[in-house]
Amino acid sequence: MKTIKLFLTLFIIFSFISCDDYVDYDAKEDYQVVAEDYFASESDFEAALIGVYDVLQWTTYNVMIGDIASDNSLCGGESATDVIGLQRIDDFLTIADNDQLDRIWRYMYEGINRANYLVENIDKLDSERKESLYGEVYFLRAYFYFELVKFFGDVPLFVDRRLTASDSGTLKRTSVAEVYNQIENDLNSAVLALPSAQSERGRATRSAAQSLLGKVQLYQQKYDEAASSLEQVIGVFGLVDDFGSQFLRQGENGVESIFEIQHTNTSNWYDWGFVPPGTEGNFMIIHHGIRGYSGPVYAQGWSFNLPTQELVDAYQVGDNRKDYTILDIESFSNANGASYTTGYEHTGYFNNKYIPRAGETDAQPELNYLTNYRAIRYADVLLMAAEANALKSSPDFSKATNYLNQVRERAFGNSDNNLVFVSQDGLVKAILDERRLELAMEGHRFFDLVRTGQASSELEGFISGKHELFPIPQTEIDISGLTQNPGY
Repeated sequence: MKTIKLFLTLFIIFSFISCDDYVDYDAKEDYQVVAEDYFASESDFEAALIGVYDVLQWTTYNVMIGDIASDNSLCGGESATDVIGLQRIDDFLTIADNDQLDRIWRYMYEGINRANYLVENIDKLDSERKESLYGEVYFLRAYFYFELVKFFGDVPLFVDRRLTASDSGTLKRTSVAEVYNQIENDLNSAVLALPSAQSERGRATRSAAQSLLGKVQLYQQKYDEAASSLEQVIGVFGLVDDFGSQFLRQGENGVESIFEIQHTNTSNWYDWGFVPPGTEGNFMIIHHGIRGYSGPVYAQGWSFNLPTQELVDAYQVGDNRKDYTILDIESFSNANGASYTTGYEHTGYFNNKYIPRAGETDAQPELNYLTNYRAIRYADVLLMAAEANALKSSPDFSKATNYLNQVRERAFGNSDNNLVFVSQDGLVKAILDERRLELAMEGHRFFDLVRTGQASSELEGFISGKHELFPIPQTEIDISGLTQNPGY
């Protein structure tokens, strides 16, 4: 099977939005000629679609912040001023001038603008492939808008066209409810249009759209709808027997992976001023590496996103996910004759799911790790379905317990001693606790705490009414006159 990739032509086609531009990007009119001349064949639409997928590769900080802002990890790095935006997020001292949040805003809107570029030209495509192609477009646009809502709440919403120079200074924030409505509309369209399987790895499928729709509904506490959406995926995928194998190179795009962001180590050029858009590699991986490391299995990196002792202690004896999730560097070094240096906030632990491994990068090593990001795993769907079934209007505790215990059986080697059988309140807590352990260091924890109302009681420094959202980037306030989120 082929893997979906970005081709150099797409860098040229979409160069009208550089990494220094914002939602108010001064589009001029140069790309109008490209649109008129370019969309002449089905292959042109396919190439443009790859350009939309490419933005998924730029979500490094989206994922890292999901753990750094939570009780799962500390920011780390070289010093207290290394990537100051992440340091401030870790300490709940975030301000509106934050490079990492700024990138998330810009990149997600670039993905939306690229998707809308195809929507603008939908009438030019006359092909049997049209319906499924636009199913992918709608899935991707929903993915980007969901990321924006999770981070910023009310955001500008536009779906029928790209932004142009004439839009500068006219944008307004759209309510979360309206944005969620559009996300659901896009995903429902995607569910109807997408096939059950794709010939190229990395393309969205019907199950991916159903899974994301269920997650979006869960975030809105639409438990009946979420349960219905997620049930469509139950049984279509499965859990791998060996938990840790799915995070290795040979485990990519496996039976448990519902949607996976693809990366390669084949880029032959780089530009540190154009990172991560200028690389096909996974820029997140180098962040998680062991500082000053020399030894087998792993490769050195920048020692960010360090698992906390609290997370380590949350795992029960016999839970095989612990060692696959968290690398105890002292124990590993003593056993393997490796050496390393300690960075800022060193905890003694590293993210073992997304860590630099020897031989998995090339050319510019920091930028070229081939590790895919498992954006939606079947275990995640099982736990979301368990939560939705436990909380829907007519709860199905038997089904919720079954889904939860499927995950726990894999974690403990099918031992009946670790199965959960509790009341509704205890069941919901058990499901949320299980999400922390199963999905640790994958970027979900902070958002789970916020959406379930637990953040203020679990996170030191978290201020209710403020830290549920991150600040709108200051540049957007200055350019567009957008209102700021409370407390910033």
